[in-house]
Amino acid sequence: MCEASAWFWNERFWLPHNVTWADLADPAPGVEYPKAGHLLSALPLALGIFAVRIFFERYIAGPCASILQIQMELSRRAQPNAILEKVFTSITKSPDSRHLEGLSKQLDWDVRKVQRWFRHRRNQDKPSTRTKFCESMWRFTFYLCIFIYGIRFLWQSLWMWDTRQCWYNYPYQVLTSGLYYYYITELAFYWSLMFSQFTDIKRKDFLIMFVHHLATVSLISFSYVNNMLRVGSLVMCIHDSSDFLLEAAKLANYARYQRLCDFLFVVFSMIFFGTRLIIFPFWILNTTLFESWEIIGPYPSWWLFNFLLLVLQVLHMLWSYLIARIAFKAIMRGKVSKDDRSDIESSSEEETETTPKERLKTASSRGENGSNGHFGSKTWSQNHNNW
Repeated sequence: MCEASAWFWNERFWLPHNVTWADLADPAPGVEYPKAGHLLSALPLALGIFAVRIFFERYIAGPCASILQIQMELSRRAQPNAILEKVFTSITKSPDSRHLEGLSKQLDWDVRKVQRWFRHRRNQDKPSTRTKFCESMWRFTFYLCIFIYGIRFLWQSLWMWDTRQCWYNYPYQVLTSGLYYYYITELAFYWSLMFSQFTDIKRKDFLIMFVHHLATVSLISFSYVNNMLRVGSLVMCIHDSSDFLLEAAKLANYARYQRLCDFLFVVFSMIFFGTRLIIFPFWILNTTLFESWEIIGPYPSWWLFNFLLLVLQVLHMLWSYLIARIAFKAIMRGKVSKDDRSDIESSSEEETETTPKERLKTASSRGENGSNGHFGSKTWSQNHNNW
């Protein structure tokens, strides 16, 4: 165990040349450097954030949804059937025609009845618009608050205006209370998102989002341990600058304020492109690759850190392309195809099961509040969850 720990914390990987862990172990009185043990404080804070989220969604976001007349949809539940349930859980949630015909013969059901069962069963696992509204309102609130805190803190920091300050006297850079709280709160929030995945309704992108949160936690923890907090704080602030705008656009979408949704999406896109395609590569990567090379020189963890930032930049370009493509399709087609990740499915045969009065009411509602001609479909608002 000791050998494994010594190998993992090898000084020649983590620290610049001629610097040892012992040099950082006993700073002057009143001076604190980042330590790996500090990261453990994020775990109980993550549980606290998770508890606050539950309270917020129930007693703040829920009433707001009611005021906006966003009600909990009552999806039709599939009738209990052991055979179909086994196929659904262990084989496929969307059987092809061959499976449908086989199940139809086995159960002596019409094929359309089997299709309807699987559709109802899939809908049981999908969150309602009200649930998604509450989740987005919580994320919007956190992202906005942490962005305001981050920008206020960085506004008073030297490295906000001169990125070379990220590397002067490195790694002997003092850990201030403001920087500590900023880092640990961000880390705790992403830990809480990982926790909540196991209690929320399970979605198709469960694994993708789990890997995303794990990668974020790893990057934050990595930069904390090797005391790259200054440049790390700039990276976090850049990413927080657009996240709350997307969540705000989602809220407008769920509330069916489509013109507001369109406006927020345009603003989000502009800030996303500006921060990810201009500020990040020409400001952040410039200082991590070139200014740091000139001031402190490269070493193994420096190479890894920059490699991860370059991978992140590739993802930025991919996401920007996806956002632009969604916006372009919305303009050209007048609407965007419906997202199948978490929306309730419907079909013509379900429409035949409603009364003429219900169909008239539905058509009227769509005419007043629909998203035709707008960006406000659920596809773009959900795509960000995969980022």
